[in-house]
Amino acid sequence: MKWTGKACIAVLATLLTVTTAAVASDTLPDLKGRKVAAVTGNDYTPLNFVDPATGKAVGWEYDAVNEIGRRLNCEIQWDVCTWDTMISAIREGQFDVGMDGITINEKRKKQVDFSEPYMVTQQFMLVRADEDRFVDEKEFAADKKLLIGSQAGTTNFYVGVYSVLDGNEANPRIKLFENFGAAVQAMLAGDVDMVLMDAASSRGYMGAMPGKLKMVGGPLGTEEFGFIFTQGSDLVDPFNQAIESMKKDGFLDRLNTKWFYEYNK
Repeated sequence: MKWTGKACIAVLATLLTVTTAAVASDTLPDLKGRKVAAVTGNDYTPLNFVDPATGKAVGWEYDAVNEIGRRLNCEIQWDVCTWDTMISAIREGQFDVGMDGITINEKRKKQVDFSEPYMVTQQFMLVRADEDRFVDEKEFAADKKLLIGSQAGTTNFYVGVYSVLDGNEANPRIKLFENFGAAVQAMLAGDVDMVLMDAASSRGYMGAMPGKLKMVGGPLGTEEFGFIFTQGSDLVDPFNQAIESMKKDGFLDRLNTKWFYEYNK
């Protein structure tokens, strides 16, 4: 086999990545094969979702937590539950760790423990590609006929209520859906006119539906995502150490490239 310069560089880069990860793993806690029950919603493209081409549950968070399991020498056992039951399920100890693009905030900290942030993102207005009635939140708010699609209890819902509309959580201009995928489909069908979503997931939906969606306006708020644990969990510190090692050796950056830019291209 003839080795080109590019091939040699690619192999060396791969070897460096493997070596760096191995060194990082050697300095992390060893959980000695402990089984860790992880739960997600499979409803937040590209963080966690079912790939329509394969029928398999995949995404950024799956890859990240599986890698954490490898680095900490623990066995990740996956399960699925709905967004509206996830925090209570973790709080009650039904699972060890949960994730679904969960924003770290003080209200939730009273119920569960959070890891350090594994992702920082901003909220944007996701709209149909041919949308031309508004270009920012002020124009949207001014047109009383326009509707927001959202999911109850999410940060996106509260950004819509307080940053776009009038602060009334019962405002009839907000239509609630079971998950963000359903809200996006409703928007494509013309049932709502905009979905507020973090930039990372917006790019995921745009990549999965080329030419059908776009983002308009500027950022409406910055969020930090964290994994959630039962309060007092002894997994918080090992997960934090693993997250830090993945930041340092570039693993999280590679996940960003894979899921936000390369997936579905």
